[in-house]
Parts: sequence; C-alpha cells; structure tokens
Amino acid sequence: MKKLKVLTVSILISLFFCQACQIKSTSNHTAERPKGGLNLPKKPNILWLVTEDMGAYIPSFGDSTIVTPNLSRLASEGVIYPNLYSTSGVCAPSRAAIATGMYPSSIGANHMRTNSYTKERGLPAYEAVPPPEAKMISELLRKQGYYCTNNYKTDYQFKAPVTAWDESSPYAHWRNREAHQPFFSVINFTETHESGLFEPYGFREIETRHYALGNRDYKWKNFGTSHANNRMAEKETKIHLSPDTKFKVPPYLPDNEVVQRDMWKLYNNIAEMDQQVGAVLKQLEDDGLLENTIVFFYGDHGGPLPREKRLIYDSGLNTPMIIRFPNKIQAGTIDDQLISFVDFAPTLLSLIGEAPKPYMQGQNFLGLHGTKERDYIYAAADRFDAETDVIRAVRDKQFKYIRNYRPMQGYYLPITYRERIPSMQELLRLQAEGKLNKYQKQWFRNHKPTEELFDCAIDPHELNNLVDQPEYQEKLKLLRSEMDKWLTTIGDNPSLPEAKLIQKLWKNKDIQPVTLDPIVHENNGKVTITCNTKGASIAFKKIKIGEKTPKTWEVYQSPIHLPAQTQLIVKAHRIGFQPSGIVQIQ
Repeated sequence: MKKLKVLTVSILISLFFCQACQIKSTSNHTAERPKGGLNLPKKPNILWLVTEDMGAYIPSFGDSTIVTPNLSRLASEGVIYPNLYSTSGVCAPSRAAIATGMYPSSIGANHMRTNSYTKERGLPAYEAVPPPEAKMISELLRKQGYYCTNNYKTDYQFKAPVTAWDESSPYAHWRNREAHQPFFSVINFTETHESGLFEPYGFREIETRHYALGNRDYKWKNFGTSHANNRMAEKETKIHLSPDTKFKVPPYLPDNEVVQRDMWKLYNNIAEMDQQVGAVLKQLEDDGLLENTIVFFYGDHGGPLPREKRLIYDSGLNTPMIIRFPNKIQAGTIDDQLISFVDFAPTLLSLIGEAPKPYMQGQNFLGLHGTKERDYIYAAADRFDAETDVIRAVRDKQFKYIRNYRPMQGYYLPITYRERIPSMQELLRLQAEGKLNKYQKQWFRNHKPTEELFDCAIDPHELNNLVDQPEYQEKLKLLRSEMDKWLTTIGDNPSLPEAKLIQKLWKNKDIQPVTLDPIVHENNGKVTITCNTKGASIAFKKIKIGEKTPKTWEVYQSPIHLPAQTQLIVKAHRIGFQPSGIVQIQ
C-alpha cells in the first residue's frame, strides 16, 4: 500500500505540468456534450483549417500562455473536441488516414515516408496501396458536385490522382468555383511545424500568402525557392509575446534557457498561425459564406517538441479540434467523445447526406448517418526517416495500452531532422553528462518493456507504467485483447519487414504497378470511358479547338457528350499505382 501511495504522489506531481491532455473549465464553455440535431444546409460548404504539429497549447484547451483571438472566437462560436487523436505521431501517415478513412498500417502508409530514406535501406520508393474501391475523400465530394481545393500541403504517402482536387496549390481557394457551387476547401498552415523551432529562427515566407489568399498575383519574398528553408530573419519576424516570458515546461524536458527559448518559439508560432487563421475566416465572412459553412480547425498530430512528435504517447497523438457550425449551432459546448483521424472521411460524407463507404475503417461522428460513439482509438509507429521501431497502441477514455514489438531496442531514435531542435540537442547533452532527472531519462532507456499501461487521467504525460500493478490486470487484459482484435480486423502485421510489405503491395513484382490506359468508346457524340485496372479513377478534359487547355481535370462518372470541334484527353489512376498514359480522341 505504501508503494501505491508513493506512485500516486509522483503521478500527481506530473499532473501539475499537464497542458495537453486536460481542458480547464471556463465560464464560456460547458462540459456537456451537444444534444439534438444539427439542422444543417443540405449541401453545406466545408472549410478545413489544418495546422501542423499542434498540441493543446491554446486557451480554448486550457493553456492561457498566449492570446489567440481568432481561435478563441471560433471556439466560443463552435464546439470543442478535446479527444481527437491522430493515427500516428507524424504527418504523412496521419494525412493518409484523413484522406482515405483507413488506418495507415492497413494500406502500407505507416512508414515515414514511403518515398524517402528507402534507397539507403536497399529498398525502392513506393506508395501506399489501399483497396481498389478506396478513393480520396475529396474525389468523393467532387462526385457530389463539390468544388474541392487544397492549399497546399499534400503528403498522403501516395501521389494524389488528378481526380482528387479541382485545384491543389498555394493559390487554391473557394473563390475560384462556379457561382453557388458548394465547396470543400483545405487550408494548411505550416508555421507551427517542428522546423519552426530550428535556428536561425524566423517565419516561413510562403505563409504570408494567407494574408493574400485568392490573389494569384501575390508573390512572397524569394518566390520560387525552397518553402521550408525560405524564412524571414528573426529581426523581421513578428514578436507576439515577450521572449522573457517564463513558460511552463512539460516534465519530460529540462527547464533551462535553451528549452525556454524553444517554448517561446512554439507559442510565437502559434500566435502567428492564429493571425493567419483570422485572415482566412475574414475572407469567408466577407464573402457572406460563414453561416453556410462548417469550419473545422485541427492539427495533423500532437506537438512539435522532443518526446511529442513521432511518439505514440498522447503528446504525439492528441491534437485540438474546434468545429463551428452555421449560425453558431451548439456554440460554447464541449463534445468529449473519442475521435480518430479515420473518422473524418465517413463524417464528411455523412454531413452531406451520403452514407460512409463500406471500405472505410472509421466511423462518422456527425451528420445524418449516425453511429455510436467509439470506445477506443488506435495508433501505430514504424519507421521514421532512417530509423525504425515497431509500436502499436490502443486507448479508451482513460487508459492507454502500448505494445512494443522491439523491446530490446531503446525508445530514443537518433533522427537527424529532430536533432536540429535546440531542446533535443540540450536533452542529448544533459543525458551524456548524466544530468537528466528520472522522468527525462525515461526516453533514453536502452530497452523498453514489452507492454505499457498508463492511466491518462492522472498521468497525462504517461510517465508511470502500471503494467505490473495487480489492480490493473483486468484493464490490461481488456486492452490487450482489443489490440489483437484491431490488428486482425485491419490486417496489420506489425512484424512484417518493410521489404516484405512492398512485395505485398506490389503483388510480388519488382516494380510499382501501373494503371492501364483508359479505353474510350465514341458513338454519335456520346463517349464512354472504361479502364481495366480495377478501382482506377478516370479523369478527362474537353479542349475546344483553338482554345487553351482547361487547368482542371473532371471526374468521369457517366457517358459524356463531345461537341464538334472538341478534343478529349483522358487518363486513369488507381491510388498507389503509377498513373496511366494520356489517351486523346477528337
């Protein structure tokens, strides 16, 4: 009993530092889940505001370090979702889940990335290969008449078919659609990315585009150079809060000048992102579209700091989400249900009155085609750049179960990119000098337990493994069984080497499969198009003789009329395959 009391005290001490997992109650928000129907427009506009590497570092989620007037307004007029979890602690696998509604480890999308750090390992670059019926959610919305844009990050672990977007570029905007056409627009914000902690510090020049969205003549400074490396000097970078602010540091990091400066950069980046979000929302409001648009704000996974990004702890998976519905429906409420990134695709379909697709592994949490709330979220970690681990996790509302498939391998992976963060360099220095405390040293253990169990309600930073505590054995068995069930259901074999995974995706061939050329049949001006590659999306453009080729590929769904003096170009593409060649008919 004495041992249990000591454990409880240490857990409560770690709770003092909690920022990411607990929402503080405020007078503006009730802890009650929204009740009743949404009464939405039949085909509402949908706007996604997606930032990178985002923990719960904003006032609406309990952290009042900085002021975020635009996100705070969005939260006061919308619904807060504190229990959104990515499927991975890093962007590309998570974005694959968002785009398809499928778990990355079920479609070959979980290694970060499929097209990088493979040559060094004697492997070919490859792409995730979902089942043939799978389509990107944006293509499914295009088929329902939506104008779909992405501005501008992709990173899906596969090349997006040309059928995916009406436009995907730094200039993509809902303003380019046809009059009265509903839209699905994704605006990505990269200022909060972990590279924003690198030295020399400065905002990305390309992010200034948010203040001029819709203006195709706008050119940011050093236009045409690397987006990631084209940064302002620190003296040119806006200071949103004093660098002398004393920041609360999570217990897994040391509290010194180096880490304090990284904390300042983190919050300064979030404050700038908030201003960019405000600029986009003002455009929506100026266009008279705010009250006919469902606005989502969320991050692509957890925070950017060491022991956050890439990790399967909540610090790497949990990210804030706010949804503002037209006319402020259910404003000022909190919905605490568990939500996974695989739930986004079926939920979008449900919001526009369409049933989720059978292949989707997520479940909708809003809209007409309601399902019961999920009991668990799941996550996976495999290769990150040049370093590989194999970890799986399942979490209910209180407990997290982690299974380590390489227990004799240490937790810490020497990822070159991450080691550019000053805090990471400081952790490594202090580790070498033996100056880290017991919590900070955990990440640098030279081996891992095969299983871990955490009570996230009282141990939000997952520092106290309960797997050997007798009173938690029933919960351990339950979550262990749930893990096995999930792996079997989605067909995830964590022990499968990446080389064998590629063979499986490519059906034991040595090269990436190629989408067959589409077959075009023309009869009295009616054109029918087919493709013998199962599941291939078919795109076409009509080009009037003497006129410019349209920029946008249309999605083929049914026979099309081809007027006189018009040329037709067609291509096909199954996700994960190379696209077909272009077929022309005149």
